Amino acid sequence: MTAAVQQDIDARTHLTSTNQFELLLFRLGTDNALGKSELFGINVFKIREIVAMPGITPIAGTAAHALGVVNLRGQVIPVFDLPAIVGCKPQTGLNIMLVTEYARTTQAFAVESVEDIARLDWKQVLSAQTSGAAGKLVTSIARLDGNTDGSRLAQVLDVEAILQMVSPSDDHQVTAEKVGAKLALKPGAIILAADDSFVARSLIEQELKVLQAPYEILKSGQAAWDRLNAIAQSAKAEGKTVLDRVAMVLTDLEMPEMDGFTLTRNIKQDARFDGLPVVIHSSLSGSANEDHVRSVGANGYVAKFAAEDLAETIRRVLPQPGNP
Repeated sequence: MTAAVQQDIDARTHLTSTNQFELLLFRLGTDNALGKSELFGINVFKIREIVAMPGITPIAGTAAHALGVVNLRGQVIPVFDLPAIVGCKPQTGLNIMLVTEYARTTQAFAVESVEDIARLDWKQVLSAQTSGAAGKLVTSIARLDGNTDGSRLAQVLDVEAILQMVSPSDDHQVTAEKVGAKLALKPGAIILAADDSFVARSLIEQELKVLQAPYEILKSGQAAWDRLNAIAQSAKAEGKTVLDRVAMVLTDLEMPEMDGFTLTRNIKQDARFDGLPVVIHSSLSGSANEDHVRSVGANGYVAKFAAEDLAETIRRVLPQPGNP
C-alpha cells in the first residue's frame, strides 16, 4: 500500500515537469441561469481525500454556506456547501465530500457527484478572463478534449476566492507593521509577478504597494514568460541586462497555459536570466510540492497567503543595490 501511494505521488510529481496536471472533475447540480449541470474542477494536488457525505454537526452562528463540521480521522474540519456558493442546485443531494488542503489549512466542500480525473496539459487551460468567461470564483476554463471544436469544458474553481468569501481571514490584512520597511530595489527594476487568481493578485498588489516596490502582475505563466523575453530583448538593445529591469520573479504554481514549475525551469535554464531570483508563492502545500519547488531551482517557496513570510522571503532573495 505504501509503495502504491509513493508511486502515485511520484507520477503526479513527474507531471509537473511536463507542464501537465490532473483535474478532479465533479458536478454541483443544475445552475440557476440555464438549468444545466456543468462540470467543475479542482487540481488533484489540492485534494486530500474524497469520502461519502458523513454526518455533519451544525455550528450555531456560522456564516452562510457553512454546513457545520465533521470529525474526520481525529481532525475537526469545516464543511462548506459548494453548490450554494457557486449558484447551483443539486438534483440528488449533497452526496460527496471533497477534503482539500489549501495553504496549510484543511477544509471540506460538499458536492453532488464526482465524475473523473482528467490528465491535462496546462496549454489546454485558458484564463477565464482571456476567454471572456471571467467570474470571481473561476480562474480558468479547461478544454478536456484538447483544442477542438465542441470540446467538453470544465470550470476550474478559484479555491482562494471561495475561501476568502466564505471564511474571511484577518491574517490577509497587509500592513507596514507586518511586512516591514520599504524594499530597496535597483533603480528602474521591478518585481514581476504571475498569478491567475484575482484574490491572490489583489493581495500581492497590496503587499508590494506597502513595500513601495515597483511591480507588474500578469495572469499566467505564459504571459510572464513572454513578458520576460520582451524585457530581455529590450534591455539587450539598450546595452543592459534583465537584472537591470527585473529584480525578481514571484510566481504561482497553478496557472493556465504554463504552470509555475515550467516558468521557473525556463528561467533557470536560460543563460540570459542567470542570477534572477524566483520565488514560488502557492496554495499547494505539502512536503512533496516543496521538494519539487527546490528541484526546479526556485530560490524560495512561500505558502499563500502570509504577508510576513512573503516579505521576509523577498528580502532574503532580493539582490540589494551595491551588492553583487
